[in-house]
Amino acid sequence: MFQVVAGVWALLLGIVLIMLGNGMHFTLIGLRGGIEGFSAAELAVVTSGYFVGFLSGARFAPVLIRRVGHVRVFAALGSFMSAGLIAFTLLAEPWAWTLLRVLIGFCMSGIYVVAESWLNNAATNQTRGKVLSAYMICQTLGIIGAQGLLTLGDAATSALFIGASILVSISFAPILLSISPVPAVEVARPMTLRKLFASSPLGTVGIFLLGSVYATQTGMGAVYGTQIGLSAAQIALFVAMLFAGALVLQYPIGWLSDQMDRRRLIFGAALAGGLACAAGWLGAGLPALLAAAFLAGGVTTPLYALFLAYTNDFLDVEDMAAASGGLVFTFGLGAIAGPLATGWAMEGVGPQGFWLVLGATFGMIALYALFRMTQRAAAPATETDSYLGVVPTTSAVAVEAAGVWAAEQAEAAREEEAASEEEGTR
Repeated sequence: MFQVVAGVWALLLGIVLIMLGNGMHFTLIGLRGGIEGFSAAELAVVTSGYFVGFLSGARFAPVLIRRVGHVRVFAALGSFMSAGLIAFTLLAEPWAWTLLRVLIGFCMSGIYVVAESWLNNAATNQTRGKVLSAYMICQTLGIIGAQGLLTLGDAATSALFIGASILVSISFAPILLSISPVPAVEVARPMTLRKLFASSPLGTVGIFLLGSVYATQTGMGAVYGTQIGLSAAQIALFVAMLFAGALVLQYPIGWLSDQMDRRRLIFGAALAGGLACAAGWLGAGLPALLAAAFLAGGVTTPLYALFLAYTNDFLDVEDMAAASGGLVFTFGLGAIAGPLATGWAMEGVGPQGFWLVLGATFGMIALYALFRMTQRAAAPATETDSYLGVVPTTSAVAVEAAGVWAAEQAEAAREEEAASEEEGTR
């Protein structure tokens, strides 16, 4: 593993720095928005703006790269993102923040496409799984680390926004100074939602609902913390727990995914997430809230990878790339809708609307998974693709690479098992 990482360490270091800056800005929106007197509904619109930009970037970034090249697109998007982070402190108006969030979402989506293209190009068929796993871990660690950096300054000043901008600016140095091969960008045209739903109804509906869950957690968690009176340090810890749970639960859920009917596991994970939200609703005190965040956030990222793996179980390898683009797009639509619904709920019932929307959405995932168990026979565990822990912040490039790797691993395992059985019969 260390030998694999040594070949792409500069890219991984750059990703950690980018996620530190981006992770800081996500939580800062809720903190500073509360100080500026923005309502939950206004901050929900601001939050959704990021995912509007993210979907746009996923569509147009490959076009830009083909026209002017990786390096120019990477440097331009980084410059715009760095400037956008500083601009938050210049005009504290919801409409201005929404536009800036659209810009930053567009930039981050394009940055992911470029970085993941380089990463995928640097990996071989033998190392791709380990490289992608290291990439996912770096992303998650960067977001968690960003919450710790928030305790070093005051959200009422411009210092933390400037710090986030600096981190994003310097993140490009190790990448641009060390990456020499220029990979081709081949992002498949997304599969239509109708065809995607026909291939995997649970994967399509589930990943839409999960987009709502993820965006609500990452975008509205700080808003919830502000409204219930948590300090900045406590809010940072609360948001960090949403991601820390994924680091702990990703492996055991991934192991179970390759051993059993994935629909049962989706049902169980979603049910656990719903129960965690109920505990957050009823919980009194910070420890209870942190425990609820740990479990609710902990099942969200594994569920994303589960839906991808489950969908691929019913696809031919040549269809996986197009399906990956469709799933990423569907997830983005849910991510736009989720914060808007949560903001409306928090305006109506107060801060606890945060847990209400999350719990209800987890409940819908669980119920739909239960329903789908009655509609289609389970795919045998020996015929399913391998599970790889893909995080929701990746672009279609990494999702496609993970899907192809999983299919290759599963096929290799089946061939090895068949060879062993043939050897045993001799």
